[in-house]
Amino acid sequence: LEAHAPHELPVVLGALGHDSVRWLDAASPQLPGPWFGGMRFSPTEPVDGAWRSHGLARWTLPEVLVWRDGGVLSVAVFAPEGAGAEDVVRSRLERVRASFPQAYRHPVGAPVALRTASSRRDFEALVDRAVEAIGTGQLHKVVLARALEAEGPEPFDVVDVLARLREQNPRCATFLFRAPDGTGFLGATPETLCRVDGRRLETEALAGSAAPGGGEALDASDKDRREHDAVVRYILQALTPVAASVSADAQPSVLALKNVVHLRTGIRAELADGVDTAKVVTALHPTPAVGGTPRERALSFLVEHESLDRGWYAGPVGWVGPGRAHLVVALRSALVRGAKARLFVGAGIVAGSSAESEWRETEMKSLAMLRALGGR
Repeated sequence: LEAHAPHELPVVLGALGHDSVRWLDAASPQLPGPWFGGMRFSPTEPVDGAWRSHGLARWTLPEVLVWRDGGVLSVAVFAPEGAGAEDVVRSRLERVRASFPQAYRHPVGAPVALRTASSRRDFEALVDRAVEAIGTGQLHKVVLARALEAEGPEPFDVVDVLARLREQNPRCATFLFRAPDGTGFLGATPETLCRVDGRRLETEALAGSAAPGGGEALDASDKDRREHDAVVRYILQALTPVAASVSADAQPSVLALKNVVHLRTGIRAELADGVDTAKVVTALHPTPAVGGTPRERALSFLVEHESLDRGWYAGPVGWVGPGRAHLVVALRSALVRGAKARLFVGAGIVAGSSAESEWRETEMKSLAMLRALGGR
């Protein structure tokens, strides 16, 4: 996050208005980013071959950046500084402008059949092992992830999959990162890790899950409230060393998504002097919503027992820039190459968790990606 400051880059930046090109500074507060990317859930775990092309972290300065601010759609182009740079920027901007009269629509088509495979027996055995560790006092909570392998009759078009994810999950942040070898990591996550604007920070605790329509029961569930409260306490404690002040919603609300509902508590902070996005991410990631508590014990449990390279799953993804950032937690996601996809889903385990119910929870969470892949 700290490797390359955008304002030090030798670039020429142009923004497209209604009828003219404006020349901007690369650190303009109007721009999101301009660095886009993400990083692995854990930098120390062995890397599975499928994740090798994504690396430990990857941050990219785009050639073309399109963003919406209220009802205004803006486009910016970056180009290396030097002779002819302004002409390159103008040419690219005009090419983008020319494409806007025809709005993008992904092909609807007929739903496709997916072949899927995942070991329920192994996951439920892992849940039982986690519950046992919690019962002996080794852990308070641990979040277990599993992979679901899916294969279609022909290669997936990840842009179309992303479009379906966005349409089907309007309350989530959608993302897609393509590695040089063509492997795509994409998803639709409901969880914000941090939104930084100067010294203002917004984050959230998102933990506790139920089937659609189960918000009232979720709010009354002792098991889910304990799981949620653990995440809130952790975030408040983690922010104390980096914040001048911290506040949280008095009570959690219910966040209703298409395939699942969650408990959510909004958290805000005024960052201390000298605290940047990198320090915020170091303090927060991984939260108990994706790792567990106590944090180091939970992470050690995952390394020893989970037998899964999460890669970028549950890691921070989004954009960063001078004094600003918006990073989300890469949940409800998949690694896609050709006609094969590996989906990642997880569930928080606390005292009282049952293997069967946690399996059902992960099945619910997989529906968003399965429907987007299959076009259903």
